[in-house]
Amino acid sequence: MKRILVIFSHPALQRSRANRELLLAISNLEGIRVHDLYQHYPDLLIDVKREQALLAEHDIIVFQHPLYWYSCPAIMKEWLDLVLEYGYAYGPEANGLAGKQWLSAITTGGAPESYCEAGYNSSPLLDFLRPFSQTARLCGMHWLPPFVLHSFHKLKDPEALRRCGQDYRQLLLALRDERLSPAQLAGVDYLRDLLEAI
Repeated sequence: MKRILVIFSHPALQRSRANRELLLAISNLEGIRVHDLYQHYPDLLIDVKREQALLAEHDIIVFQHPLYWYSCPAIMKEWLDLVLEYGYAYGPEANGLAGKQWLSAITTGGAPESYCEAGYNSSPLLDFLRPFSQTARLCGMHWLPPFVLHSFHKLKDPEALRRCGQDYRQLLLALRDERLSPAQLAGVDYLRDLLEAI
């Protein structure tokens, strides 16, 4: 069984129905630990050694956050800048994260069709995730197809949100239990495309 660490950041979680639902769906699952950066570091002073020790205990690192200005919330960027330091995460002798898997789990306000050349954002969503995928590669990690929940503000039906949470839960459990092969993971752009396979 793979050990999963969900590094979560949302500066206004009380207003986020989507991220609350995703977290609720994965709470209390064996082998999956949720680590809320804003909760642990309200002063924004990140304990780098503590975070690196936490990473060492896990095989799959999930970065769950809303897409803010085509990136992540400020505390997660700070976390990336400080924790993934030279000599630990990258560099000639660095192997702190080598072989671990990186999964971006994001929510966006925009609809799927807004992320294409003809759409509102003028580029596919995967283009905006390149800094994350490249960071994973530089650190010797395996980039997984991202889990994306689009148009979250339009999901007014609580049952629809619950189903999205259950999709997230099932996919994380499949990753934890190694029920998705490397070939399956390499064959899709988005993790939700593999729901039928599990």
